[in-house]
This record gives sequence, C-alpha cells and structure tokens, in this order.
Amino acid sequence: MKIETADRLRVLPPYVFARLDELKARAREQGLDLIDLGMGNPDGPAPEPVIEAAKAAFHNPLNHGYPPFEGTGSFRRAITDWYNRRYGVSLDPDREALPLLGSKEGLTHLALAYINPGDTILVPSPAYPPHFRGPLIAGADLYPILLTAEQDWLIDFTKIPDAIAQKAKILYFNYPSNPTAATAPREFFEEAVAFAQKYDIMLVHDLCYAELAFDGYQPTSLLEIPGGKEIGVEFHTLSKTYNMAGWRVGFVVGNSQIVQGLRTLKTNLDYGLFAVLQTAAETALSLPDSYLQEVQTRYRTRRDFLIDGFSKLGWSVPKTRATMYLWVPCPPGLTSTDFALSVLEKTGVVMTPGNAFGAGGEGYVRVSLIADTPRLGEAIARLEQAGIHYHMGGG
Repeated sequence: MKIETADRLRVLPPYVFARLDELKARAREQGLDLIDLGMGNPDGPAPEPVIEAAKAAFHNPLNHGYPPFEGTGSFRRAITDWYNRRYGVSLDPDREALPLLGSKEGLTHLALAYINPGDTILVPSPAYPPHFRGPLIAGADLYPILLTAEQDWLIDFTKIPDAIAQKAKILYFNYPSNPTAATAPREFFEEAVAFAQKYDIMLVHDLCYAELAFDGYQPTSLLEIPGGKEIGVEFHTLSKTYNMAGWRVGFVVGNSQIVQGLRTLKTNLDYGLFAVLQTAAETALSLPDSYLQEVQTRYRTRRDFLIDGFSKLGWSVPKTRATMYLWVPCPPGLTSTDFALSVLEKTGVVMTPGNAFGAGGEGYVRVSLIADTPRLGEAIARLEQAGIHYHMGGG
C-alpha cells in the first residue's frame, strides 16, 4: 500500500522547534547539561490563585461534561472585561469573543475558515510560524513582507506593490513581536487600519505579549484604533504572562463576523476548552496589577542581565521594550542554523535559528528569557569559555 500525505503537509517547511527537540534529546543522551533558551516556554508554575481556582473547579461535577462550543459565558465576560480595563475597548461577550485551545490553534484554524486555495495572504518575514504555516495549510499564496533592522522590524506598507495589495485577503501581524521583540507605535496601527480599509483586507493581529512590557511601555491593541474592530480580530494567550503554556488557553476578539466564522469551523473540529481551565483563566485575567508588575520585573531583570552579558562578548543588542526574547545577530559569516548548532554543540546553550521564523529571520537567533539570572550567567560564561564572540566570527 502506498501511503502519501496530503499536499497541504508537503508544502510545509520542517518545523525547526521539532528539529531542535531532536538535537536536544541527542545532546542530553551525551550527558550535556543543556541551558534551553530556545522555545518561548516560561519557567515556573502558574500563579497560586490560578492553581487554586482550577483545583476548586475540578470538584464541580458540572465542569466535567462537554463545555459550550463558544466557551462559558463567565469566561467570555472575563475576556471582554479585561479588554475594557486594559484598553478601554467595549466588546460583546456573546458575539465578539471566543475562547481557544491556545492562540496557535486559533490562528491556524482561522486560516482554514477564511482562506481558499490560491488566496493572496500578506505575512511579515520573520514571523511567528503559525502566521505563515496556517495559511500554507489552507493553500494560500503567501506574499512575505521582508522586515529589516533599519525599519525597526516594522512593516513598511509603502513597499507592498499595489497589485499585490489589491488582491490580498488577509494580513497577519504581531506587535510586540515574536521573534524580533519589536514594538509598534500607535501611528503604525492607524496606518495598518488605513491600509486594510483602502484595499479591503482582513487584519489578524497577534497580541500574545500584551502584558510583558517594560520601562513604562504600554502595547497598543488593534481594537482601540478607530475602524480596527470593523476589519480585524486580535489573538491573545495566557501562556506567557501567566505561565500557563501547557494549559492551552487563548482567545480571539474583534469583528463578530470573523469570530463567528472561526466558531463555526471549531464546532466541527473540537468541543471547546475544558471548563475547569476556563474557570482558572478567569482568575488569571482578574489578578491584580501587582502580579503583572512582578512578572514584568522578572523579565526586565533578565533582559538587562543578558544584554549586558552579550555586550561583554562583543554584541550590541538593543534594549527591548516588550516580550520575553532577545533578537541577536549571528557573528559575521555564519548562518543562523550554523551558529545555533555550533553554540549547542560547544556549550549546551540552546538558541532558536532566525530562519525558523521565515527567510527574513536569517542572520539572527532568538534567545528566550526563560531562565533565572544565575543560569543566564552560566550561559554567558560557557559562550566566553568556548571562544564565541560576535567580532570573532563565532569562535
């Protein structure tokens, strides 16, 4: 019997994180003590009030049946209350908010709900992989928008050819950005809305790092921009801010027609998010600002420590204003894959090659701030011991 996958799988590039997992497993077998700064996987448990809320919810027998397809009313209200509190945005919890099994699931399924084979989709490069893998699975014709350090990793709408914009159906974007950690001013979002209105393009904004912001910076929501909710949706996750990556809790908000289209698809694919997790997520979204300040301080401290450590090895890494990442240039003459593999083999420190995020990520590695400062100090010490410096071409 000849077994062949569908074309939609064959068009997907290798998932670098899966490849990294293989290499990490091999390194561990060889006895290497890995310092894994590769994935955006927060260290430590979820907040204690969230855990306690989940434990209590487990004892309610009503939570063990199928949850409503569109999520519980109380969780949807918690989502819309959070948006109102954070951004002054009013949303209808019944039509404009939908819980997800993590934002990655929702982003990919949104592509299946709205993209026909051959549709032109605009995606920045580099980008979070589901932003382009979801459309690829749906059969899209991708138009990558190359981002550059000179442009502060922001989309330059004037560089998108009019002929491409005329036929484009969706634009995916993400600020604060994974992987570049770039942030966008409010004016950029106004420009994005004007561009989308001019060309009748759906906007899909990924705001997964809404609260991992530092030094007084407050990220912008697409939905607080006039016209934003009329043409777009915004995705969010509890994975990063609340250390709930394994819980798989996310949500999408915005244009009711877009949200309900995704809901229709999901009713045919899953039964929604376990009600216990929705109860826990409500608690997370209502935590006091003091919790968020602790999280922000933790990542800001790690950011400053690691930037200082890299500077002693010859790197000049800009001080980020948000996310849990540093976007670090590779030493001259090395590709991102070669550099990341060399660092892994020589030091046991795991970084993610920039090309995992598309061709526009070549020449960089993403370093996650997911270890405490003593461990980050050990990582820098290992790089130094191995002779890995920016100005020396990687040692």
